[in-house]
Amino acid sequence: MANERKIDMVILGLLSHEPLTGYDIKKRIDGAILFFWKGSFGSIYPALNAMEKDGLVTKENSSESGREKIVYAITPSGTAALTAWLKDSQAKNELKYETLLKLFFGGAVDKQITVHTIEMFEQNVRQELELLKRYEQNLSRVLEQQDHIYYYLTVTFGIETYEGYLRWCEMAKGMLR
Repeated sequence: MANERKIDMVILGLLSHEPLTGYDIKKRIDGAILFFWKGSFGSIYPALNAMEKDGLVTKENSSESGREKIVYAITPSGTAALTAWLKDSQAKNELKYETLLKLFFGGAVDKQITVHTIEMFEQNVRQELELLKRYEQNLSRVLEQQDHIYYYLTVTFGIETYEGYLRWCEMAKGMLR
């Protein structure tokens, strides 16, 4: 499973809960997992097409409210691929932050420019942290329901991480001022 595209696993994971349209998949990515994974329509639809050819998903036309929709569902082969990936203990964890890239090369500009970049990062982190804390509150009420403990654990990881980012922002701004 080392060579699969991770967007495939994201999609299979989402479809393991319920059949979805490509648009619904994008909405789930932009909502539930936005804090640790991104996906664009430009990566979702080609992945769905490839996975359909590979027999990992099926698609079915659906008419809802008079609008034609294509709904995707996971197949037994797709479930097997997802399960194999989940059982593989190897995981590639990458950190890519443009803020850190700008900070790394910050010596080329006035310190105040870099401080402003950090402040913008800090503002975004605060907004996302607020949302994560709302998720945590809601999930803490339903931990007995299947899968919610896993969602809760990813949310609390995000909270701990974002709180660490905020501590770092304060330290970095202090050093640059």
